[in-house]
Amino acid sequence: MKYFFLILLSVAALWAEKVQITSDNMKAMELKKEIHFMGNAKVIQLDNWIHGDEIIVYFDENNQTKKYEAIGNVTFEIKQKDARYKGSAERVIYHPQKSEYLLKGKVVIDDLTNKRHVNGDEIVLDMKTGNAEVTGKGNKPVKFIFDMEKQKGE
Repeated sequence: MKYFFLILLSVAALWAEKVQITSDNMKAMELKKEIHFMGNAKVIQLDNWIHGDEIIVYFDENNQTKKYEAIGNVTFEIKQKDARYKGSAERVIYHPQKSEYLLKGKVVIDDLTNKRHVNGDEIVLDMKTGNAEVTGKGNKPVKFIFDMEKQKGE
């Protein structure tokens, strides 16, 4: 039980600020160093949130948050500096130390700041650098949609 409370305290390390995780059920797995939040699971930190059927928080040997993973019907909104993304995927994995999101399976992202829309099978968002890498799958290409600015005099 002591370990369980240490894990819950470490969940706050997902991000530097206060983190709130809600779900219908929760299961702590001490030996695996995981906490599973099942059913209508949602992680909220400031203006950022990720919602899915299940969210798993993984810890390292020092009980620090290593990563978390949202699985099934995942929707999200991520805001950082001058970027704001909203979208969906089958799975989202977040590595807090790298500030990197890996989005997998039927990924749809709307870049609300730059008014762009991206579809792909796998997208990596590096929030430190602002870089994104998009991969298509099989016969489904990457799709990128954006508005052209009108030139003066047009």
